[in-house]
Amino acid sequence: MNEPEVDVVVAVHTPERRVERAVLSVVLTEAPVRVTVVCHGTPLEPIAERLGVLAEDPRVRLLPYVDGVPSPAGPFNAGLDAATAPWVSVLGSDDVLEVGAIDSWLALAARTGAEAVLPRLRHAEGAVVPTPPARPRRTRGLDLVRDRLAYRTAPLGLLSRAALDRLGLRMTPGLPSGEDLAPSTLLWAGARGVAFDRRGPAYVIGADAAERVTLTVRPVADDLAPVLDLVARPALRAADARVRAAVAAKLVRIHILAAVHNRRTTGLDDADRAALAEGADAVVALAPTVLDVLSRAERDLLDAIAAGATTEQLVRLSDRRRRHGTPATLVPRDLRCALAREAPLRLMAASVLVR
Repeated sequence: MNEPEVDVVVAVHTPERRVERAVLSVVLTEAPVRVTVVCHGTPLEPIAERLGVLAEDPRVRLLPYVDGVPSPAGPFNAGLDAATAPWVSVLGSDDVLEVGAIDSWLALAARTGAEAVLPRLRHAEGAVVPTPPARPRRTRGLDLVRDRLAYRTAPLGLLSRAALDRLGLRMTPGLPSGEDLAPSTLLWAGARGVAFDRRGPAYVIGADAAERVTLTVRPVADDLAPVLDLVARPALRAADARVRAAVAAKLVRIHILAAVHNRRTTGLDDADRAALAEGADAVVALAPTVLDVLSRAERDLLDAIAAGATTEQLVRLSDRRRRHGTPATLVPRDLRCALAREAPLRLMAASVLVR
């Protein structure tokens, strides 16, 4: 085969996953591509059997990887380290690309000179994932702050291998989930140009897996480990105050406060509540001005976390926070901040326009 222009890495942990769909969606492209299927702690033969004729395609290679660590970071990093193409992409074994996605990303990168191209995301049943809530119609020259890129956690799409190497970015080892939080955030902040293929073929998030790793309920400390890792990174701590505040707003909403909602049926023990308080303190310390843009409902829940409130109190405040459209969810305590970029009104409006 010709030298690939894009190396796509797929990590698979069991032959029960329908990885052949992911691989097929990659090779159905005009650009020269290579798919590296990293077999994490599972024999190559069953994966090859599932791939069928795709296993014989010269654009497909199987890479064994055994580390004994229940984290997707290891196999993804192994695949990225084995890449030689100028562009790389990661793909979940349950996910697929719409036909023409990679060709569309490459064309946009060529037009804009971007080092990262973000794809449109949708779920398999059709629902659009409204991230990033960027400026309307913006497709090139995206900015982490003005286009709220921190809300796109996963480093999906087309990524410059040179940029990843220059910034020293790989998936965070050892984490059962959230291994992509730090590399994606720091890439959006440090890439020389970010583009958004907002009308192109989508990256489709699959729903077939009996148990997706990212949906497993774990101790809060495990879920917030990626957050503590990110806020401790020197590259983020040295960033402009605007960048730190934008990242902090996303971390509070999507990681700290959402951890309460995700456990409204399973409950929060003393260790969980302590981990919530530790995570909240770390994020607010990164950018204290984040408090100004949170809605009244968000601030009330954050204050309750810091005060060591009971599970019942936290769940009640979490439910109140999710009653979207009520005054408490629409405006901050200081009305002068109501139209700030990260305040609820502008954030919600921008999210709607992504759909």
